Amino acid sequence: MGGLQRFLAVSSLGLCGIAQTTPALAQTADLDIFATCAGRFSALLEHQWLLSDPRADETERQRTAMLSLVEAVVPSGGEAEALNRRIEAKVALANLLSEATFGRLETTATQAARRSEELIGACRGLLLG
Repeated sequence: MGGLQRFLAVSSLGLCGIAQTTPALAQTADLDIFATCAGRFSALLEHQWLLSDPRADETERQRTAMLSLVEAVVPSGGEAEALNRRIEAKVALANLLSEATFGRLETTATQAARRSEELIGACRGLLLG
């Protein structure tokens, strides 16, 4: 892990708002949050590739940073759980993005677009810069 990635990993651990008196709980919460966001960034990145969106490069950088955070907090033996969480989050956001872009009902598509933006925005808020 490079210097910037290590800095991001260490800096963001305090962002989850979990009391330091429960380090195991904090690590589990961090892992859940970071794995969820990594999955969301993966779904967004694939959607952007599909649509030839020029923002894909920035999303790829954000996904890489989030994967570094996952790597920093995943306990030994917890890799499968982290991967499962990433896949669940990726599928959920991919469905929202698909509905937002290709949905037949305008109101449903608008709601899906708004919700997907909220979810990605929350993940972006965890990253510095």
